[in-house]
Amino acid sequence: MIRGAVPSPNIWRHPEIYEIENLAVDRERRIERAMRAERDWDGARVLDIGCGTGFHLPQFAEQAADVIGVEPNRALVRMARTRCAAMTNVTVRRGVAQRLPVADASVDVIHARWAYFFGPGCEPGLAEVRRVMRRGGVAFVIDNDGTRSTFGAWFRRSLPAYDPAAVETFWSAHGWQRVPLDISWRFDRRSDFEAVVHIEFDRLNADQILAQHPACEVDYAVNLWSRRY
Repeated sequence: MIRGAVPSPNIWRHPEIYEIENLAVDRERRIERAMRAERDWDGARVLDIGCGTGFHLPQFAEQAADVIGVEPNRALVRMARTRCAAMTNVTVRRGVAQRLPVADASVDVIHARWAYFFGPGCEPGLAEVRRVMRRGGVAFVIDNDGTRSTFGAWFRRSLPAYDPAAVETFWSAHGWQRVPLDISWRFDRRSDFEAVVHIEFDRLNADQILAQHPACEVDYAVNLWSRRY
């Protein structure tokens, strides 16, 4: 394992199921619209930290001049490279947020979605963001909002040590702005919903969630954090 990498219990172990989850999250693309309202990436150089299988890289590549995905997991790097093999403006590099394989002052937009950045403890990653960002660039971090929504209640129950207030205080103290967003998980099949619940939660919590929630859709709240450099 690459030094400094934090193993992910979901995508690292179950990339094929996580792909189903990616397809189910925010089908209305509210996160993308909120990001574009703050800083569009047309003609920009975009860095996706913790890009996983590269799910979001094609979206950025449609308008960006250059897209770099950084991911510590070797297998996921291969999958991301395969996904983007025909895209001449996309590069996928193996690395970690604490030591980004990117030159100083070379990036216009940074995107980190459910990847490494969860507040206290991510200071080395934030220092790297500052190093690689061009003047006027914007960094985005998307994370769960544990204070509201049905999914937020599940999230708090499964991670009792997670302190949403401490996370919000951390980002605000570092000069980041928060936009709360209401999105959803929406699956086409109950079996897909069940599979994703089982990679996101421990067995006890997953079984309780599935027993109490018979549908294929759930309301989901996130925080879009951003900072202009």
